[in-house]
Amino acid sequence: MKLLVNPSPEKWQKSLARPVQKTKEINKIIKPIFEKVGRSGDKALKKFALEYDHVNLESLVVTEEEIKASKNQISKELRDAIKVAKSNIESFHAPQATPELVQEVMPGVVCRRKSVPIQKVGLYIPGGTAPLFSTVLMLGVPANLAGCKEIVLCSPPNREGKIHPAILYTAELVGITKIIKAGGAQAVAAMTYGTESVPKVDKIFGPGNQYVTAAKQLATKYGVAIDMPAGPSEVLVYADETAIPSFVASDLLSQAEHGTDSQVVLVTTTERFAKKVLKEINEQLEGLPRKDIAFKALQNSTTVVMENPETALELINDYAPEHLIIAVSNEEEILEKIYNAGSVFIGNFTPESAGDYASGTNHTLPTYGYAKNYSGVSLDSFVKKMTYQKITPEGLLSLGPVVEIMAANEKLDAHKNAVTVRLNYLKEKKK
Repeated sequence: MKLLVNPSPEKWQKSLARPVQKTKEINKIIKPIFEKVGRSGDKALKKFALEYDHVNLESLVVTEEEIKASKNQISKELRDAIKVAKSNIESFHAPQATPELVQEVMPGVVCRRKSVPIQKVGLYIPGGTAPLFSTVLMLGVPANLAGCKEIVLCSPPNREGKIHPAILYTAELVGITKIIKAGGAQAVAAMTYGTESVPKVDKIFGPGNQYVTAAKQLATKYGVAIDMPAGPSEVLVYADETAIPSFVASDLLSQAEHGTDSQVVLVTTTERFAKKVLKEINEQLEGLPRKDIAFKALQNSTTVVMENPETALELINDYAPEHLIIAVSNEEEILEKIYNAGSVFIGNFTPESAGDYASGTNHTLPTYGYAKNYSGVSLDSFVKKMTYQKITPEGLLSLGPVVEIMAANEKLDAHKNAVTVRLNYLKEKKK
């Protein structure tokens, strides 16, 4: 990790730049994949499975027998842990539902607003070096709570043509029955267009590598919504001398092991503390199975010593991290001044991995600085808000002239006339 001491604001953007995404080169690969899936459907998906996943699939759809068998292919210990996480996620997400709003804005004019489930949603679950069954919970639980009519899950198969049993077990636990053996950009394309086996969806959720991310953004050009633009995973830890160096190091490494393009940042108050953390990182790194991945990620990462707390907060808000850990003595005071972060973890005993798995908050969060203008996934992500209005004759007699004046001044006479004919009808009826 690079070490910077009190860098000036002019240097922040360059010093904390995320790994560059080669968008043009990636899109050159993604667009032909979309075209082939759009043209050939299942046939293209099977061809891509052979090319990228090195497996010859007879069927893309996971069978009921495969789903049922998954329960005995993972330990009871893991099954129990998944159930606890599911319960916590449900407990946090269920109260996010909002009641219907009904408001009489003036006599005889009633406006309403309510949440309506997005009918068809697609969940992308990575299954490569780290099969993210936890993401099945993070997306499947709120999708079910929201009442989505159809929930499709896509995940890449292994060389035996199987999806990781923990993904299948978790999918069944949260009520997902349509599971497709497809990964990468081709899975996103399938959910965008629809194929013989894969339903076309209205919105696509889920993390993935840079190809999946680019594919999701391309899907928006075909009328499909996505959860958010996102890039590689990241964490920023803000710590002072009251923090525990080994804890801070473990949090930084927990994100670094996600992928070589992940980024971790430490912002701290003294150079002495920074060096303690860097020493811990080197020691803990040696014992990690994904040591090589984490090591490469650390090359993209930075430690910043910022002695002035106000300047440190400016830097944090400017960076807008996906995950923000606050490990300082005056945590509540600091929290009030944080306004750009995907999810915040408070205190020495709140590791970021708790939120990744089981605390109850959602781990599908905006990265790459998008925390400045996007929220993480929640129950709201799976619903849309519809508004309604009903006007009585008495209400139109009061409101109608207002609409007539405004429409006339915008020179939209047909708009005005839609009110005028009704008002004339009511006046005639009164005679």
